[in-house]
Amino acid sequence: MRRRLLTAVAAGMPLAAAVSPPTAWAGAGISAQPLSCSTVTVQAPAGTAVENVVAVARPAGTVDVPAIPPLPASQITDVPASCDLTVTLTHPGEGDHTKVKIWLPQDSWNGRLQTVGGSAFAAGDYGTALAGAVKNGYAAATTDAGVKTYLDTSWALDAKGQVDTTLLKNFASRSEHETAVVAKQVIGDYYGRAASYAYFNGCSTGGRQGYAEAQRHPDDYDGILANAPAVNWDEFEVATLWPQVVMNNEKTYPSGCEFDAFNTAAVKACDPLDGVEDGLVENPAHCDFDPRRLIGTKVVCEGRELTVSAADAAVVRKVWDGPRTTSGKKLWSGVPIGADLKFPYLAGTLPDANGDLKGAPFPVPSAWVATWLKKQPSFDVSTITYSRFTELFRQSQAEYDRVIGTDDPDLTAFRKSGGKLLTWHGQQDQLIPTQGTVTYRRQVERKMGGARRVDDFYRLFLAPGAAHCALTGQTDDLGALRAWVEQGRAPSTLTATLTNSSGEQVTRDLCAYPKVSRYRGHGDPAAADSFRCVSPARH
Repeated sequence: MRRRLLTAVAAGMPLAAAVSPPTAWAGAGISAQPLSCSTVTVQAPAGTAVENVVAVARPAGTVDVPAIPPLPASQITDVPASCDLTVTLTHPGEGDHTKVKIWLPQDSWNGRLQTVGGSAFAAGDYGTALAGAVKNGYAAATTDAGVKTYLDTSWALDAKGQVDTTLLKNFASRSEHETAVVAKQVIGDYYGRAASYAYFNGCSTGGRQGYAEAQRHPDDYDGILANAPAVNWDEFEVATLWPQVVMNNEKTYPSGCEFDAFNTAAVKACDPLDGVEDGLVENPAHCDFDPRRLIGTKVVCEGRELTVSAADAAVVRKVWDGPRTTSGKKLWSGVPIGADLKFPYLAGTLPDANGDLKGAPFPVPSAWVATWLKKQPSFDVSTITYSRFTELFRQSQAEYDRVIGTDDPDLTAFRKSGGKLLTWHGQQDQLIPTQGTVTYRRQVERKMGGARRVDDFYRLFLAPGAAHCALTGQTDDLGALRAWVEQGRAPSTLTATLTNSSGEQVTRDLCAYPKVSRYRGHGDPAAADSFRCVSPARH
């Protein structure tokens, strides 16, 4: 096979990385002995060409991750020495340039691949998750899909002002699959043997990417950890602009303090529904607190005393209820009761030049509507009427469901492949309505023979009191997935550290959906063994 050498740089010294012509990797030709970082062979996945390969030998120590707005810089200490490989792919004739990063621990590999996902409009990781995976012994991979950072959507439209379908396709699913192909091939070449197991790990956009892999490329991973998943992308991205649409159309902009007052009252009212007052609402979807109960209540906000008005209560009621058509037909789930509404989240408000509160939309749904739907990045979303909102919601479904909806409930091929899918979602997720994930799980059950059969390969855990992606690092979710994949131990519960409404940390065993947690009637409410999992009917 003809090969050409490309120049790479590591610690100021030239390295060479070998690149094969485009071909689909079939696992053949794995070297008998591991190769050095400078001579790893990279084969292009089908339909792509390798443009460049850069290999960097990283010494053991601290990995410094630069600040990438809106996230600050971070440092990961005690990271083992590794080979850092950056592969640039293109789809011939499409003009894209996609980077796949693979970090290969030199001496501490645990025999597994862990691919990490992205967040918001970023398709991949910038070093924090990669370093963490390598620190735990994994060979790690991620991709930028040829797009930009978390909130940079300048890639969305081409020079003619039309949607760049190549990059959207990459971001939706194509680049994630190609990353799995490249990572597996590189691992085989570098270590002289294939990875024993392959895992995907992501939250939010990363969670959606995990579901896309299960739906479209069921053989890529043995286990997929896909948390707070941004599935139903074409629908929920428009739906999460609803709080701003409500405030603009009602011409009422509650302050952050007022939003907090509504949440505090709702949590207090619905807290006892699981049998104990512990500062956690087990199922906000069953909370029937009426925000009109707060009309006339005094709220002290930044030294000023405000009175909750009927208009304020009407706004909160519509936000919790979720988007509807002008005739009252439900379009999507609302923000869960108890989830943070204030700036910088979905119902954010800020004072204008005159000191009057105005809407401050969250940038992700705002950009989706302005750029992908209106094709006008500078479009003023505050002008959207209720009727226009419904039109935009339907437009997004029609134009983008097949591309990035990530809501296909037929996981038959993933089940046949032996794959396992594990998801948790916070019950107070302020960015992605929890009920969207619940709805998807129910659709899978209807498609594939009911809850028991689906539980064989796909389990969902709902976390009371948890905000968006807030359980990351607060539960051994990847360990539970590995035990399921490698030892056949399906998790019936997921032990997690939660934070209640008083800011106290409590331990709780999250129940596998559809079961719910119920207080036993005795014991410390902060202890997991004071609760048991019961069926919803008994709850």
